[in-house]
Amino acid sequence: MKREGILNRELNAAICEMGHGDIIIIADAALPVPSSCHLVDLAIEKDFPDILSILKLINKEMVSEKCLVAQEQQDYNPEFHHAVCNLMQGTPVESISHEAIRDDLRLKAKVIVRTGSFMPWGNVILYSGINVPEWFSKTGNSIPDHYYELNK
Repeated sequence: MKREGILNRELNAAICEMGHGDIIIIADAALPVPSSCHLVDLAIEKDFPDILSILKLINKEMVSEKCLVAQEQQDYNPEFHHAVCNLMQGTPVESISHEAIRDDLRLKAKVIVRTGSFMPWGNVILYSGINVPEWFSKTGNSIPDHYYELNK
């Protein structure tokens, strides 16, 4: 048995399948999931589990190079937005329209983790990254300039 971290076998497997640049969405209970996407359905009941709890767990297990949220989250759900930004320290948090998430980005996701969250504009999109110091640690490698800001 695992000692700590994510115990859900399907969620662990989904995280292990992520490659550099792949997209995982921690979604509310209502985000439509395309049939081509791997769905990890964790929803039990209204607001359980919630997005922030699942984001905290995934953030401990996975390197993310970028985080996207809906602009509407920043505008209409600022307390949650602030919590996401605090949790994702060291990872840039950017905003796009809710429509872009719902109509386009979800179709590009490798994995969607469905929570029980009933929260407007709560979806959080993570782009899988690499651990830059470990990736470039071998003698003779040099870190390209555009990687310096990743994974501080």
